[in-house]
Amino acid sequence: MLAMEAEQEKTTSTSSRKKNRYFGSGGRLKCFGVDLSPDNVAVAMVYFVQGVLGLSRLAVSFYLKDDLHLDPAETAVISGFSALPWLVKPLYGFISDSIPLFGYRRRSYLVLSGLLGALSWSLMAMFVDSKYSAAFCILLGSLSVAFSDVVVDSMVVERARGESQSMSGSLQSLCWGSSAFGGIVSSYFSGSLVDAYGVRFVFGATALLPLITSAVAVLVKEQPVLGPARVQNVLLGNPSFLESSRESIIQLWNAVRQPNVFLPTVFIFLWQATPQSESAMFYFTTNKLGFTPEFLGRVKLVTSVASLVGVGLYNGFLKNVPLRKIFLATPIIGTALGMTQVFLVTGLNRQFGISDEWFAIGDSLILTVLGQASFMPVLVLAAKLCPEGMEATLFATLMSISNGGNVVGGLIGAGLTQVFGVTKDKFDNLATLIILCNLSSLLPLPLLGLLPGNESDTVSKENVDIEMKSN
Repeated sequence: MLAMEAEQEKTTSTSSRKKNRYFGSGGRLKCFGVDLSPDNVAVAMVYFVQGVLGLSRLAVSFYLKDDLHLDPAETAVISGFSALPWLVKPLYGFISDSIPLFGYRRRSYLVLSGLLGALSWSLMAMFVDSKYSAAFCILLGSLSVAFSDVVVDSMVVERARGESQSMSGSLQSLCWGSSAFGGIVSSYFSGSLVDAYGVRFVFGATALLPLITSAVAVLVKEQPVLGPARVQNVLLGNPSFLESSRESIIQLWNAVRQPNVFLPTVFIFLWQATPQSESAMFYFTTNKLGFTPEFLGRVKLVTSVASLVGVGLYNGFLKNVPLRKIFLATPIIGTALGMTQVFLVTGLNRQFGISDEWFAIGDSLILTVLGQASFMPVLVLAAKLCPEGMEATLFATLMSISNGGNVVGGLIGAGLTQVFGVTKDKFDNLATLIILCNLSSLLPLPLLGLLPGNESDTVSKENVDIEMKSN
């Protein structure tokens, strides 16, 4: 009995040290209730870079529209093509989990991701002159962000294991709050820099930002992997590596095909696969309403602040609300509010004495708050399904499926834009396109039964453990 008590005390002490390392205690600054240890600062900074890379978003849109003279449908297709690296995130998770590079599973890949991002935007700044080369460089930049996202997601899952849903939600809030803050930092300048210096200058400035990811990799506290390098095993076709790879794939497939994982995954995909009309709206606001890059930068600033408000709304009020209730309420409210874009297209807002500029700002503010607050539960649901031991790979698989839904939604939106005859200077059917895209977001609601039932932190120890890993 004494031996058992000593072992129990040792286990409790180890768990307590781990908790204090990531969420712990005294003396250190906290943000969203999370201790700002070097590890957590590194995680937050990677998400910050993902947000601050929005500096180039307007520049890319104006480059495709004004320099390459593409139609809205072509722009939407290129946007969908650039998202392809997000569809194979399980591969990056497998590589990061299974193949240490220079002795590290996380650090080294963060460094390489940053260097790849810097290369892609440098090419955009100096050499790109066609839609094909632009699509390729945007694809490289997307690959850089996607790989670093998988690495940092796996770090978040590792740190959240053993914590309550509330504390795990706080860690997710820190991550996405950092991304939103990065968007705030870059948003206003994204438009004013395009106006003042042109898109090539903005691409060159953006090339410096991924290097921050490479720099903060040194803050990641990670034990070097001992033993023969896994890279050598791959190159030499080591049977043990191939066998372990095959076992990992089988384990992943067995996990995904379980009904309690597969059915919620189907819902996530359908939730994200509804068509979008963003490209058509961008052309309408710039070509028809005459919105300048500087003004659109201000709108981006508002939406970045709104994204942070959405994270705070989830963190403060929604993180303990059952997922089914959130997924039921948000599309209904979002569909109703999304219809307000029809006012802008038809000019109805001006009949109420509201200018196009102020209406666009208010509309973007409300829709972004709701969109961010409704996206956080997707992350919670995806992470809730991850079994211990393959967090990075399975979480990346689920998020790839979610991103695949986004790509499908974008491509359907591009097809509908073409069908309705919306071009860079013809917007007669844009209101119909917006209404159709908004109503389509209600289609997944009959499938809410695919989601896990309501859970509470007080139900049982087993359920608590599931919640504690969920984010």
